[in-house]
Amino acid sequence: MSRFSQKLVSAVVTAGPRFLPFADAATADLPLSRLLRLSLFQISVGMALVMLVGTLNRVMIVELGVPSALVAIMVSLPLLFAPLRALIGFRSDKHRSALGWRRVPYIWMGTLLQFGGFAIMPFALLVLSGGGESANAPAWIGQLGAGVAFLLVGAGLHTTQTVGLALATDLAPVESQPKVVGLMYVMLLLGMIGSAFVYGQLLSDYSPGRLVQVIQGVALVTMILNVTALWKQEARHSGRSSQVDLDESFTDAWKSFASGGQAMRRLFVLGVGTIAFQTQDVLLEPYGGDILGLSVSSTTTLTATMAFGSLIGFSWASKVLSRGVDPFLMAAGGVLVGIPAFMAVIASGLFQIPWLFALGAFLIGCGVGLFAHGTLTSTMNLAPKDRAGLALGAWGAVQATAAGAAMAFGGILRDLVASRHGSLAGYNTVYLLELALLLVTLVVMIPLIRRTKAVLV
Repeated sequence: MSRFSQKLVSAVVTAGPRFLPFADAATADLPLSRLLRLSLFQISVGMALVMLVGTLNRVMIVELGVPSALVAIMVSLPLLFAPLRALIGFRSDKHRSALGWRRVPYIWMGTLLQFGGFAIMPFALLVLSGGGESANAPAWIGQLGAGVAFLLVGAGLHTTQTVGLALATDLAPVESQPKVVGLMYVMLLLGMIGSAFVYGQLLSDYSPGRLVQVIQGVALVTMILNVTALWKQEARHSGRSSQVDLDESFTDAWKSFASGGQAMRRLFVLGVGTIAFQTQDVLLEPYGGDILGLSVSSTTTLTATMAFGSLIGFSWASKVLSRGVDPFLMAAGGVLVGIPAFMAVIASGLFQIPWLFALGAFLIGCGVGLFAHGTLTSTMNLAPKDRAGLALGAWGAVQATAAGAAMAFGGILRDLVASRHGSLAGYNTVYLLELALLLVTLVVMIPLIRRTKAVLV
């Protein structure tokens, strides 16, 4: 290696911990290169989320002419598996496969489910739209096919993400586990940002054939990323903690988790706050298309804008929380950022200002990042010993279930109001409801912040 190359590699290695959020989570036994390779499963999850919540809901509503209420229900179907995340995490905590792996079998099964769902999804969507040669097909065939595809992707991504995060905490020292989980979520956001830009470029000249190519390309890339992430990460017959009770039931483990550190109150705040932020999720891109007349490429880029805002919020929160700041105080800051963000989105439609809409989407992302990091850090601090999968599963179950219910309700509410008072009123009703829920979240969170402050003092 030349002297210049040596200096370049040294500069990259040195810059990594300085500028990459959570890069200081790397250790001698878990170097940054291995940690980043493991995080590739989060890239695939981010790709799936953008495809489902961002690109597909816009294409189905605007280009394929599917009613937004049906689209909202379809997009929320993957969240049916969200309540099982705690059980999945618990099972992976105590699993012992014949090959000596604990987490790998669950991640591999999740990968296969994601791949299968994306493989059949584009054809089901074309039948669902009722256009072209599929016009003579019964409507229920398209609905059933699309429903199965969305369910498979949902089951896969929830399984992969829950157990993948648990594997990451297994590999890291106890003191580095919160930072490792933070790095995983930063990579999720980077995956969302990158995939949103790629989807926007690939679908700039939309056609049904191009849609099929893009979705099936996502299926292939998902398989490649997840296999690469898993390669030689978990050792076969690796040492298991002797304190893990293989006969312990899920009910007993849950009671142990729920009884400590105000866990249920914190999960309740997580659920209410998530609903407040996510009710608009399925409507953000259609809002840009219907109200502001933006193209598919432009509205898909908005998803990247919101994800970038989440990255900024998450990164800033990690820096502040490392100084010992109360995690729920940080979550409250996210709520306070979300309030003017939704006001900006409402004003952008009323006055036809696209840049204000983009600013609102960015601020929503920042608020989500602050809120998510605060609640996630709090949950990790409450995790019982040797129950990282259960703790992360509980956080993911509440967050994802609340998000799915919020998205379905948002689409239905928008249609009900729009049928009587017009499209703009339908969207704004949802945004106003979210503003009210953010205020409720802040009020519910105040006693918890005060209680935590008293403990810190």
